[in-house]
Amino acid sequence: MTFISYAQNFEDIRLWRALKFFEHGFYIDVGANDPVSDSVTKAFYDRGWTGVNVEPVQDFYDKLSQLRPNDTNLQCVVGESADDLTFYGIAGTGLSTLDPALAQQHKDAGMDVRTQTVKSRTLTSICEQYAQDRPIHFLKIDVEGHEETVLRGMDFSQYRPWIILIETPWNRDQTWETLITGAGYHSILFDGINTFYLAEEHLHLKGAFELPPCNLDEFQFCEGHKFSHPIADTEKALASALQRAEQAEAQLRAMQNSRAWRAVQKLKTVLRRA
Repeated sequence: MTFISYAQNFEDIRLWRALKFFEHGFYIDVGANDPVSDSVTKAFYDRGWTGVNVEPVQDFYDKLSQLRPNDTNLQCVVGESADDLTFYGIAGTGLSTLDPALAQQHKDAGMDVRTQTVKSRTLTSICEQYAQDRPIHFLKIDVEGHEETVLRGMDFSQYRPWIILIETPWNRDQTWETLITGAGYHSILFDGINTFYLAEEHLHLKGAFELPPCNLDEFQFCEGHKFSHPIADTEKALASALQRAEQAEAQLRAMQNSRAWRAVQKLKTVLRRA
């Protein structure tokens, strides 16, 4: 069965290569964003996996609730404690953040940044409620500068996601990484956007990450994926070609109905008979 990839940078392909032998697996997605576009978990959901999606932005949360009925969808943020926090939302993007400095940068760039108060939960409390008696096959964190507070609210001695992937800066200067490595996780891959970590008790999965996605993974990109041929442009070109053809046909009909055309055709008939 062809694997349909939705993630923005092959993340789901890499994870599937490591985890495809496990049925009905479980994930936690902190900063889930859209349930389809650039989703790391969509391909897993389509294969019967379920999980917890944490998403504070109203529009994305509503879409998750509609399209992921078998998942648990939480409209909150994840932090170091259970508090009310100020959240800076940027509708229609994955740039919403709890970081006021980052929010100001987006505002200075002309983006519509809107402030709201959101509920915060610790990752430990989410695991206690939803992952008490099951393995967490992977944990994805994409929180736009809020990674450290998310990690500080997680008890890695009790809850051990097999694989953790966290969106990280290009220069990889994340000060919070010791919170991961100190808890018995090994950094195994940086893909340009995310750093992947493996729990030391699951290092046998490391081989799945040693090669980039390739033809042997038997995958295709979902319709509209940014790595796919731009279907919208193709449809636009086809519509333009059809319009030109219709215009040419109309011009031909108009010419055929003209007196000059009929005279030329009559003259040709006379010449052929002569």
